[in-house]
Amino acid sequence: MAPVRQRDLPYGSAHSLSHTRQWRRGVVQEVTPWGVLDLGPGYIEPALLPVGVIRDAYARALEEYGSAALGYGHNPGALPLRAQLAARATAQGGRPCGPEHVVVTAGTSQALYLLATSLAAPGDTVLVEALGYDLGQRIFRDCALRPRRVAMDESGMLPDALDRALAEGAPDGAGARGRVAFVYLTPTHHNPTGATMPLERRHRLLQVAAERGVLVVEDDAYGELVLTDDPAPSPSLAALAGYRGVVRLCSFSKTLGPGLRLGWLVTDPALAERIASHGLFVSGGSLNHITSLAVSGLLADGGYDQHLGALRSLLRQRRDALVGALREATDDRIRIHRPQGGFFLWLQSDLGLGEDDLLARAEGAGVRVAAGRRFGTTQVPSVRLAFSFNPPALLERAAHRLGTAWSSDPPGHQIGVTS
Repeated sequence: MAPVRQRDLPYGSAHSLSHTRQWRRGVVQEVTPWGVLDLGPGYIEPALLPVGVIRDAYARALEEYGSAALGYGHNPGALPLRAQLAARATAQGGRPCGPEHVVVTAGTSQALYLLATSLAAPGDTVLVEALGYDLGQRIFRDCALRPRRVAMDESGMLPDALDRALAEGAPDGAGARGRVAFVYLTPTHHNPTGATMPLERRHRLLQVAAERGVLVVEDDAYGELVLTDDPAPSPSLAALAGYRGVVRLCSFSKTLGPGLRLGWLVTDPALAERIASHGLFVSGGSLNHITSLAVSGLLADGGYDQHLGALRSLLRQRRDALVGALREATDDRIRIHRPQGGFFLWLQSDLGLGEDDLLARAEGAGVRVAAGRRFGTTQVPSVRLAFSFNPPALLERAAHRLGTAWSSDPPGHQIGVTS
């Protein structure tokens, strides 16, 4: 296998301002080994990160706010940003939302830790999807909570299964039933499957949760990355519930860049005030205050939406390139779930190979993928592919490598693609 040349790397075409020479171990979280096409992590391709846009946004924030940008921020988050985020929530969800509904966070991971330590106690159970964000569940376990899986289908968590789980309560290890702190799920552009929950299912899940009196935590990190021709996001669970009984978690990590460490949550004002009274905020004020002011300027002047539109188009090209190349290269015993948005494709295999074999063959071909079992209970051998980190040409190359690695029959079969 020939080594990948410098200009073939995912950041090879980046503008000079991207300083891609600094994309190296010790600076960023992970660096792909030389020659490997990495379809594993949910990262944005470095060439797509808006370095110049962010630089200018910081400069404008410092010019406008001066020393106030370097002070301790208002505990729930800078009002200019919360007002902008509330207005977006109102426009997207059709339910009135004000700054009092919004608390600024340092991204989804920090928000999950905040909720796990402020709304739950060690030993509590968190009900999660049968397949779901594995690192979020790791945060729960690190906080001494106990994730418990609830059955799902291609549309997401099953309302009847949730109802049964809540009726049963949480086993405490001694035969008694303990407390369920909250339900955690990703209804829009699900990680890892890419699925989006239909409206009827959303209503039914909210009904079950309300009847059982349990809080729902909605991970909406990919909510704005709609890749359909009509980029209208599905109504969030929080909006459908009128922001009662739901905490919606959002993030700029998947749109502007994870290095900003900036996100927000939306919920009812009383719960938002309770969360913002956490000692973390009382001690240090708003999280990433200057970043909040910079991003609020991007929201106000339209720069964020301009960037978001371009990013959606580029991600759509990458998704379609990977799906198209997989159709050409792989056997029809591999099923692709084509997502309406987000970063991921979900593949299910009937090749007679286990997940270990699928991963080993992919690795031998110089392609990194994520095992399905990493995310929970898989019914058949499955893998997750991210299309966000590589340009179309490299995604096509990776697909053909996978097709060769996984092939056990002569080429020529067509893959079945579902929407």
